[in-house]
Amino acid sequence: MEHTKEKLKRRIDVAAKRTPADLVIKNSKIVNVFTLEIIEEDVAVVDGYIAGIGNYEGIMTVDAEGKYLTPGFIDGHVHIESAMVTPSEFSNVVIPHGVTTVVADPHEIGNVCGIEGIKFMIDSSNNIPLDVFFMLPSCVPATPFENAGAKLEFEHLEPLYLLPRVIGLGEVMDFPAVFHNHENMLAKLSSAIVKSKCIDGHAAGVNSDGINVYMAAGIRTDHECVNAEEALDRLRKGMHVMLREGSAARDLKALLKAINRENARRCLFVTDDKHLDDLIEEGSIDHNIRMAIKEGIDPLLAVQIATLNAAECFGFKNKGAIAPGYEADFLLISDLENVTIESVYKSGVLVAKNSKMVSPSEQSLIPSAPILDSIKAKQISVKDLQIRLDNKTEANIIGIIPNSIVTKHLIEKVTVMDGLFTSCTEKDHLKLAVLERHKSTGNIGLGIIKGLGLKKGAIASTVAHDSHNIVAAGTCDEDLLTAIRVTSQMKGGLAVVLEGETLAALSLPIAGLMSDMDSHLIYARLKELNKALAEIGCSHEFNPFLTLSFLALPVIPELKLTDIGLFNVKTFQHIAVEYFQT
Repeated sequence: MEHTKEKLKRRIDVAAKRTPADLVIKNSKIVNVFTLEIIEEDVAVVDGYIAGIGNYEGIMTVDAEGKYLTPGFIDGHVHIESAMVTPSEFSNVVIPHGVTTVVADPHEIGNVCGIEGIKFMIDSSNNIPLDVFFMLPSCVPATPFENAGAKLEFEHLEPLYLLPRVIGLGEVMDFPAVFHNHENMLAKLSSAIVKSKCIDGHAAGVNSDGINVYMAAGIRTDHECVNAEEALDRLRKGMHVMLREGSAARDLKALLKAINRENARRCLFVTDDKHLDDLIEEGSIDHNIRMAIKEGIDPLLAVQIATLNAAECFGFKNKGAIAPGYEADFLLISDLENVTIESVYKSGVLVAKNSKMVSPSEQSLIPSAPILDSIKAKQISVKDLQIRLDNKTEANIIGIIPNSIVTKHLIEKVTVMDGLFTSCTEKDHLKLAVLERHKSTGNIGLGIIKGLGLKKGAIASTVAHDSHNIVAAGTCDEDLLTAIRVTSQMKGGLAVVLEGETLAALSLPIAGLMSDMDSHLIYARLKELNKALAEIGCSHEFNPFLTLSFLALPVIPELKLTDIGLFNVKTFQHIAVEYFQT
């Protein structure tokens, strides 16, 4: 109490010009996100907060030399695990891109390691320059039609709300559970509502009537819009629309067609799932802003979407603006349209300059043994990978849509030899396998995909949203089996195999999702993987590993594969690989 009172007194004294500020930024063009105008005044900072805007003197002065001064960017929905790095290393990657705050949903590691995994992410994000807030995973597993490494009920999540950076309930993706008033889901929703916590939605393929259900349930956001019509429907119902541009789901350009000056205040930028190489090469929220500006959105409005809108969506009362009483998280940008970030300040301290961290964070928390030993898949043989079609020539096939996590349900003639499906690169019909890897059940889901484009060899990964079983695709069973074994032997990771040899691999020993290496080494390994993917004939049109990782997610239309089998998302039931005409 006394400490807070003393800091408040100092802030008031600086604002009243009785005491010099710790830091004053002079000669900047302040982007005012409240009024969408440029203001040219001094910014005074004390104890990590902005005390005043006007004419100020400080102990330290920075001449902005006419650069734009904007609030730090906020990523409103991200799965840190998808970058395959720990929170400390994630901060080293995104802070130079201007991101000073993220809202993370740790349901990836939650599906593998349960509460222990969630606590690891929370504890790992202590004392790093990035502010990481958490939404508790609402659906672990995502559906009852697959096997994950954990099952999180209401009573498991409840104690975590006491942690200071836990702000709500993560993306509710089990729409049937909400629609049919399932008791456990009602308990999770009502608990968050009673505590005045935020609730994120996941309304992939949900129609307008379904949005009524979500809004009535207290769910206020959605990041699964894929077109302007869906975005407008959600905005009209009062939702906050998360404008997503990730690695696999690239929806921003289509969604921006719905956004204008009148409705943009209900929109915020998110990355959701973004690979490390894309974060390094494209950027994070800064990339979303650049895209929005190129699509005709006013630069000041784009900055507002990336800052104030996200802050207000999650109730961050002191974030998202350059204003007295707000946290001193700000950027100096030389070119606003291209979002050329010169400097990043966190709580009034310079943390990144010219795209590099001033003092990089280091991972200090050692993961527990269960987190480092999460691969428990049973040994299998080539025989276990056979798909018997009883000489039928038509099959239900997962059709890949490039740069989308939505798939098509195709029915096509396939190649059958001796009653077994045989991959055909000419038709681009490849075998897909999902192996349960958490509890040694021996479950293997088998299916057929079209659109991955492999000409030879196989790929495998332990990153398979959201249950993160082993997912693999290939042109022949022998390479498929080898790729699966390689990922298991590494205790998780990505692998590219050709003719029984491993062309490239990346070990992900932390829950089979994250590496313990620094981002530069991981980036180099990803480049090796990309080179190997090109060698086996993969297209450069999309990322095959990212696409592969979402083929096991049974809450995204239309057809997916779980460890139990082929899953029709529209009917919410498993179906046979062979097509039976009705």
